Amino acid sequence: MARAKKKKEPIIICICGMAGSGKSTQAKRLAEKYGLKYYSGGDTLKALALIEGYRNIDQGWWESSEGLRFLERRDRDPKLDEEIDKKLLELAQQGNVILDSWTMPWLLDHGFKIWLEASPEKRAQRIAQRDKMTVGEALEALKSKEKQTKAIYKKLYGFSLGENFDPFQFILDTENLGADEVLRVLCAVIDNMILKPHRR
Repeated sequence: MARAKKKKEPIIICICGMAGSGKSTQAKRLAEKYGLKYYSGGDTLKALALIEGYRNIDQGWWESSEGLRFLERRDRDPKLDEEIDKKLLELAQQGNVILDSWTMPWLLDHGFKIWLEASPEKRAQRIAQRDKMTVGEALEALKSKEKQTKAIYKKLYGFSLGENFDPFQFILDTENLGADEVLRVLCAVIDNMILKPHRR
């Protein structure tokens, strides 16, 4: 008797890392390369901020004084984050997705989870170049933002962002790598650890 063919699991990839690690850039490039749908927790939060009347929501907004005020708003009302995470979980179930998110690696019980690592100083250099500010300003903004963000997720879900790496199958130090070099490494990982087993 022929054995039933095992149903293939949908592809779900989570890309995570602190601001300036390259997570959003790489998630978008990987989604385009592999024909996967891209969903961003940060973009969804920005859309919510627009609805609530915040303005000038462009690149670098999270490190601005307005972005930090929105962080305080989220801290006071955790339902904002809960609603967005619920939506991301629903989107993940569709499969063939890349999630650019700080929460999904902990909230999803399946999928392939990647953490991109870099020092605060290196990340501040990248953000300063991107957002036309000094490295000192970028580092100060990062520290303030990350302290508040970590507190929100610790209170809401109990995990320590940037400190607990248990959910991740692959961690890549991007400190001394350019964006193209990071992409090549991630493509090799996806080809060999996700797609090859998926085709069997």
